[in-house]
Amino acid sequence: MAANIKRGLLTAIVAFVFSATYSQSNSLYETIAKLDSTFFTAYNHCDLSKQSELMSDSIEFYHDRGGLSTSKTEIMAAIEKNICGKVTRELVKGSIEVSPIPGYGAVEIGMHMFHNNQEKNAIPHPSRFVIIWRNKNDRWTITRVISLH
Repeated sequence: MAANIKRGLLTAIVAFVFSATYSQSNSLYETIAKLDSTFFTAYNHCDLSKQSELMSDSIEFYHDRGGLSTSKTEIMAAIEKNICGKVTRELVKGSIEVSPIPGYGAVEIGMHMFHNNQEKNAIPHPSRFVIIWRNKNDRWTITRVISLH
């Protein structure tokens, strides 16, 4: 009888921990998915102010074609010059994966496509990305980006 009570208690504890972990993970996923949407809506509509707000001052942007960029000012200038009105980003539906980084924030991994609005017949191809999000004092910012084509 005592063994059944212990087994039942253990099962309840495991179920509670799993439920709490799932709930936190689900909540984190929703937070990061919303941040991704907010950032790339700003990207697609050339809202440089919103993009800058979500980007850390110590950003590191690793691009498999363009190399490493560590200047937020230069990244923002490049977005204004090369992206605004010319390129839009589309997230590949269902591709986002989010994992917590304890004491720091989260990592987002996914697939997206970029549409060249100046070449209407250009066919976009999915590419991979990784974004490291930092949560400091309840403020989320992008600290690292890896863009792979």
